[in-house]
Amino acid sequence: MTVIIGALLFTLYRQLIIEQQYQVTQSLESETQRYQQLALTVDRRSFAAQIRAADPQTALIAWRDSYDMVGALSFMPEDMPMLPQTRDFPILTGGPDKLHILTGGLVMTRYGPVLIATRTDNLATLIDKFISAAATAVMLTIVLTLAFGYLFSKAILRRLVQYNRLSEQIERGHYNTRLPLSWRQDEFDMLALQFNNVLDILENNLLAVRGATDNIAHDLRTPLSHIRIGLEELASKPSDEISEGCAILTEELDHCLATFDAMLSLTRIEEGQQTLDLQELSLAQLCTDLLDMADAVAESNEQTLSLSLLSDYKVFGDKYLLFQALYNLVDNAMKYSGQGARIEIIQSGPQIQIRDNGPGIPDDSKERVFERLVRLDPSRHLQGTGLGLSMVKAILSRHNAKITLTDNHPGLVVTITF
Repeated sequence: MTVIIGALLFTLYRQLIIEQQYQVTQSLESETQRYQQLALTVDRRSFAAQIRAADPQTALIAWRDSYDMVGALSFMPEDMPMLPQTRDFPILTGGPDKLHILTGGLVMTRYGPVLIATRTDNLATLIDKFISAAATAVMLTIVLTLAFGYLFSKAILRRLVQYNRLSEQIERGHYNTRLPLSWRQDEFDMLALQFNNVLDILENNLLAVRGATDNIAHDLRTPLSHIRIGLEELASKPSDEISEGCAILTEELDHCLATFDAMLSLTRIEEGQQTLDLQELSLAQLCTDLLDMADAVAESNEQTLSLSLLSDYKVFGDKYLLFQALYNLVDNAMKYSGQGARIEIIQSGPQIQIRDNGPGIPDDSKERVFERLVRLDPSRHLQGTGLGLSMVKAILSRHNAKITLTDNHPGLVVTITF
């Protein structure tokens, strides 16, 4: 700010000097033309009279008539140049300002050289006052800039100290801490908002990890307890029952291993580590294959499974993964809708819907069911890993598809849009 104001004042100063020089030049040129024309049109006596009557406020004219000086000056300075060349020279007056500075030069007329000069010390005084005022303005600007800069830096430092203190709290494990936002909406607020978003994601991930840990402990505790008890009882069982006991324990272990295998597969799909075998697929054909695979299971549960194909749609995707995702959804519908339920598969363009008339899912749990190892309490008694819907969402995300859950009144509607 100080540099800008200084440059502006210097520009004004240069403009003032140029304007002063221009005015002096114009004034001298005008008087030069006037007296040259006057000397050509009047006699010597009238020429002298005109010089005596010249207004000193406009210009100071001096002419040596033989031995006498005529005009506003009592002497002719030596070595005066011919106009348009000029020279400054001082004169003494009887007024309060005894010393005046004049700028002028000689002009040759029919009656000899005439000195034409104009007073320039007033403009010099004005320039001096301007320089003094400019210096005062620059000093005041420097003082104000330093003062406001100090206050501004203190405000910034205060916010940085506050951010540092809050970050230390976060480092100590208080992940619910958030950086404050001010009314300014400045760069610090943008940074704080972004940092708070990162903290929200971090806190949600930590909660998800804790929830997954709790779910793993809950789901695997029962089979591991059965395995431990089974191993203790295995030593006391008759030899003809050992093979049966081993088969039961193996089944329990297979369930535990299936959970971990499903978690690893889910991670590979989410992180993009599993390469997709992309090919052009018909959604109508995919739904037809799905009906052929799941129809026998539905009949064994005394359920009705139907398919409605309205308009076909082609997508590029991994046939195995997409079929796995769709089958998981249909399998969930058959598993949780109950005996005698009605399940519909409707394919229309880029959209596939799976409808059932079972108990459905509460609104506050429709997003939770896509989290890892989340199983609603009524489903805890059923065999499963709690990773089915997480796997479905991961597969659909890799294929740029969306899945939504809505109520069927009664039951659930699963909508997949490619």
